[in-house]
Amino acid sequence: MTDIQTATGQARIQARFQACASEGRAALVTFVTAGDPDLATSAAILTALPAAGADIIELGVPFTDPMADGIPVQLAGQRALKAGQTLKKTLAMVAEFRGAGHDTPIVLMGYYNPIYVYGVERFLQDARAAGVDGLIVVDLPPEEDTELCLPALEAGVSFIRLATPTTDDRRLPKVLQNTSGFVYYVSMTGVTGGAITNYDAVGDAVARIKRHTDLPVAVGFGVKTAQDAETIAGGADGVVVGSALVERVRLSLDAQGKATEKTVSAVTSLVSELAAGIRSAAKAAA
Repeated sequence: MTDIQTATGQARIQARFQACASEGRAALVTFVTAGDPDLATSAAILTALPAAGADIIELGVPFTDPMADGIPVQLAGQRALKAGQTLKKTLAMVAEFRGAGHDTPIVLMGYYNPIYVYGVERFLQDARAAGVDGLIVVDLPPEEDTELCLPALEAGVSFIRLATPTTDDRRLPKVLQNTSGFVYYVSMTGVTGGAITNYDAVGDAVARIKRHTDLPVAVGFGVKTAQDAETIAGGADGVVVGSALVERVRLSLDAQGKATEKTVSAVTSLVSELAAGIRSAAKAAA
């Protein structure tokens, strides 16, 4: 294995946030669904994301019952599953990405069932070998940390927890107790794909979370444009964009739902715009 593959997830994520902070800016965290709309195109998108401006990549693991996801991400998962995407193929995508020399942190985001079926111990071994840095598993609360969170941390894979507008100061310490890598703040109640209606409330929530932890706080759900990214970047350590990117995939497909020559660039062009927005926030702060 290369050094890129064997570095621990905690170290690589931490180093990336520190590098962004040294530039006086937030990190851009991009979400795409593995295997959407097909394996080859998805791998091409993954490979193109770092140069477009992605600092950290969330790679969605397709699942048949994505209860936390809105319509765009649900449809992306359906496209990927129809094309034959599996958890094993997703890990192989990461390994290929690392084999090409990319050191951008990768976080797998999804649900526990595919990991449980795969086998936790086997999954963590294979994920570490592939070069996965972290996990976001939205349906495992802190009370279930022995299922996956603690074994992941022991294996050198960060376990990133979600905090929401309903996570009050009594609940927050429990949510944070075994979190590593960064804290993902969900900017609204509900599913992915909505719109942020109160940026001040998001800023206040980030400040409250940071009083409880030294971990970076990244804000997701509702970030769609460069202006959204610039606004959120003014008060957060990271900005997460997902639904807008998977929508770019959908809108680039042909009438049969197949990838076109525009699919990869449709995603990367928006990533570049978002990265520029984040850098504008840094310049404004300076």
